Amino acid sequence: MEKIRTQAEWNDRASAVLPAGGFGNFDPGIVIREGKGSRVWDEDGKEYIDYLIGSGPMMLGHGHPEVMEAVLEQLPKGMTFFASNARGIELAEEICRAVPCAEQLRYVSTGGEADMYAIRLARAFTGRTKIVKFEGGYHGMSAEAQMSLAPSVRVNFPQAVPDSAGIPPSVAAEVLVAPFNDFEYIKQLMAEHGHEIAAIIAEPLQRIVPPLPGFLQLLREETQKHGSLLIFDEVVTGFRSTYGGGQELYGVTPDLATLGKVIGGGFPLAAIVGRAGIMRHFDKAQIGAEGWLMQLGTLSGNPVAAVAGLKTMEVLRREGAYDKLNSIGQRLMRMTSAALEEAGVPFQIVGEPALFEVVFTDSKVRDYRDTQAGDAERTKRYNAVLREEGIFKSPGKTYPSLALTEEDLEQTEAAIKKAAASLD
Repeated sequence: MEKIRTQAEWNDRASAVLPAGGFGNFDPGIVIREGKGSRVWDEDGKEYIDYLIGSGPMMLGHGHPEVMEAVLEQLPKGMTFFASNARGIELAEEICRAVPCAEQLRYVSTGGEADMYAIRLARAFTGRTKIVKFEGGYHGMSAEAQMSLAPSVRVNFPQAVPDSAGIPPSVAAEVLVAPFNDFEYIKQLMAEHGHEIAAIIAEPLQRIVPPLPGFLQLLREETQKHGSLLIFDEVVTGFRSTYGGGQELYGVTPDLATLGKVIGGGFPLAAIVGRAGIMRHFDKAQIGAEGWLMQLGTLSGNPVAAVAGLKTMEVLRREGAYDKLNSIGQRLMRMTSAALEEAGVPFQIVGEPALFEVVFTDSKVRDYRDTQAGDAERTKRYNAVLREEGIFKSPGKTYPSLALTEEDLEQTEAAIKKAAASLD
């Protein structure tokens, strides 16, 4: 077969075998050839500073030498076993030390799987069927998770809107949707439906929107009051701003949490963690056949992913790691604010230093509908100029990494200034 040499040729080849010409994750028009440290290169050889970082897991950058060494040491010993292995047990021990709610853990391969099982586990434990999620909250690709993630029409709460074809209408009846950061609505919803609700599932930082002071604590209080479980989806926030994740950052401990991205160090690995009394539903000998939650997966606890995660977490535990990461994020936020203020366009920078984004609006952003009220055309133009200037990022998120250098930040600042100037 003739060697493919350009990105356009790869795009043509992809369009023949991949629906929409891509993997469904990111702009299919860009095909990444390689990554090293803070940078990636496409198949045309164009170089970018990487603020996508694999949608979160590459907090240390690409090809971190210590992670590579750990992986290369493991590979000749075995790539997967479909059986328990020491490295996976060690990683489970470290996760349970780090995450406040984690007494026990069960592995899966993706964050979406973890969320699906967490919801099922809550139903098994409580004997209830209804789930509360927040409009705009992302919890993977299960039928429940695909309710009101990115609804194209506004409906009255708590009605759920399916985001995908192929979901039975009956699923919507089991999902109640609420606006994030709305204290009174949650109180009312739980007062009316609390006896039916198995769990509230929430991202502690919803996409980029931080919780208002006291909101996560309210969720904790309301679920305890009504005998429901509180699930934190920490696939993104786990080990992001602090080692203990969103639970440590915001000071609220849920009953269950889901983790992914960072714990696999760039390899497929995720987990459901929680209180031992709930997690026992995965143990048929303890809970009995009727209460048992079946769960298995070919790559669950994969030893290559486990050693990559262990080494990544070891580096993150080192003195000054999070101070550096958050300092980089704060600097990026400041340079973005300065450039946009000079351009004279309305904007809000929303999120935490370790994960944030610009929303082009002059109103405070506290929920999904506020993010959607931003100027979409300005967002599109701003991101397009950044891409042209060698900044590789999601249209809706900016992920700093520990691999970023002074040169990277200076180049980023110049790109931001150019993108901001294009908006007048």
